Amino acid sequence: MERQPIKRHEAIVTFSREHHFGLLLCWKIRHGIRHQIAPERIAPYVLHFFDADLKAHFDKEEKLLFDKLPDDPLIIQAVGEHGEIYALINRISSGDKGYEVLNHFADKLDAHIRFEERTLFNHLQSILSEAELMEVSHHNEAKTCDIDEGWSDHFWKIK
Repeated sequence: MERQPIKRHEAIVTFSREHHFGLLLCWKIRHGIRHQIAPERIAPYVLHFFDADLKAHFDKEEKLLFDKLPDDPLIIQAVGEHGEIYALINRISSGDKGYEVLNHFADKLDAHIRFEERTLFNHLQSILSEAELMEVSHHNEAKTCDIDEGWSDHFWKIK
């Protein structure tokens, strides 16, 4: 069975676009591991990406979308997954920089993004009112910066 493209409400499109960069982070981590790039090179980039992108993305999701339905089981799941990802970032920033934790982080982030894209966002689009979605849209601006700008170790560009 062929998957049909998911129609996103304009209020959620920015979140979906940001998810692309999160999935790209997962690819970079896995690519680095597959090519045996030292985890000491991969881990700082993961922390950089988290600070420059993911932390603000999670905060926007929680404040603009999730706060509208705090008792919804799918929202509770998403917030819990954010917490698990924060815990993995804390492990990495505390010195646990091995392949195992990096791979676990990539798997967790990948699964979380796919859950939001395939399940949670469809759910939110179906139950939030047009007014609620437009309120999200008015407060959700797209990022304009390049996460890799100024980052010199592009370990994923293996020659």
